[in-house]
Amino acid sequence: MVEVASSDPDLVKQPEKPKLLQVMGPGLITGASDDDPSGIATYSQFGAQFGYGLAWTLPFSYPLMVAIQEISARIGRVTGVGIAGNLRRHYPSSVASLIVLVLLVANIINLGADLGAMGAGLKLLVPGPQLLYVVLFGLLSAGLEIFTRYSRYVSVLKWLCLSLFAYVICAFVVKIPWLEVAHQVIAPPVALTNDYLMAIVAVLGTTISPYLFFWQAEQEVEDEREDRRSKPLLRAPWQARREFARIRLDTIIGMLISNAIAFFILVTTAATLHAHGITNINTAADAAEALRAVAGPFTFVVFAAGMIGTGMLALPVLAGSAAFAVGELFRWPVGLAKRPHRAKAFYGVIAAATLIGVGLNFTPIDPVKALYWSAVLNGLAAVPVMIIMMHLTHRKTIMGTFTLPVALSVLGWISTAVMGLAAVALIVSWIWK
Repeated sequence: MVEVASSDPDLVKQPEKPKLLQVMGPGLITGASDDDPSGIATYSQFGAQFGYGLAWTLPFSYPLMVAIQEISARIGRVTGVGIAGNLRRHYPSSVASLIVLVLLVANIINLGADLGAMGAGLKLLVPGPQLLYVVLFGLLSAGLEIFTRYSRYVSVLKWLCLSLFAYVICAFVVKIPWLEVAHQVIAPPVALTNDYLMAIVAVLGTTISPYLFFWQAEQEVEDEREDRRSKPLLRAPWQARREFARIRLDTIIGMLISNAIAFFILVTTAATLHAHGITNINTAADAAEALRAVAGPFTFVVFAAGMIGTGMLALPVLAGSAAFAVGELFRWPVGLAKRPHRAKAFYGVIAAATLIGVGLNFTPIDPVKALYWSAVLNGLAAVPVMIIMMHLTHRKTIMGTFTLPVALSVLGWISTAVMGLAAVALIVSWIWK
């Protein structure tokens, strides 16, 4: 970490130390949005299928996730531009366009799957037309993202993070043999079978996804523009020490919450569904319905309600990260703090992505297969994006004196290598299938 002595007159009067909720922002929202209904379905399926046998993957992926998300945040805070903007500026246009295209397609598929899961979840709680619920959730999410003032909207997203704790409640309502869980985390029953290896790949692809990189970098840019005292660190190096400390704390806590919630979902479904011989779960709604029979109505209600809350948190992140990437690629005015008439194309992408996501639920496309291909696209896209991010953050022509410190660089390259191996395993599994 670079420390620069300040001679800036604006810093003579130091602002008071921010409270934790003020520090928590991009990292908290990014981490929480990772546990969307699609992610819940993934963790539920693995808990049902493998019991506690995959619980170790979440502690394992945690430091890798923290490293790559902190690197993403640094790119935005140092340069004042998001990842797509840096790709456009410093790399061939064909590379930037391809990555943004893959991100856009994967995000739209994920939007459709999440909207479908939310509609199914509400139908479990309030019987009614699922497709109508899907439309209403899409309109509500897009409307809030487009027409709500940025600072107020961020506050709404922070409060929505509380919906994740529904899964903590579930974990402590059902009876979980924590000693057995701990044993399988420390000494996991690794099996070199195709299904087990594919499950490992899926967990990594779910926790480390390109849309999370783009979103956290862009939110650092947004927050910097909203604060009149802040500037990109290339122009205000005296702010670096405080900002890097904030980013690190925000990311560590945000990703900890993300992986802890995923862990609770996995062990809850393992202790209930797997223990009762239910090993095949395709959607989060399937998991909630199955829990009603084996864990009682309270667990069912909490699980289903949490699915709706996490979906409302994830939808704007998916649509927003796509809009930021497309907007920066084409040099449009971008930013959730901008009024709709000043960033029509940017908000148009948010509306269009959400609308297409809604529309996917009116087609015969299998949502489970759609999610599978979304995960494949995300997993494959993550590797080149991470390689470019690592290259970018080591270039002084881009990052100035704020290139990555050694420890973060090592963790970042380890994360990239692990995702690369996961991509290779995925391709090999296709060949040998």
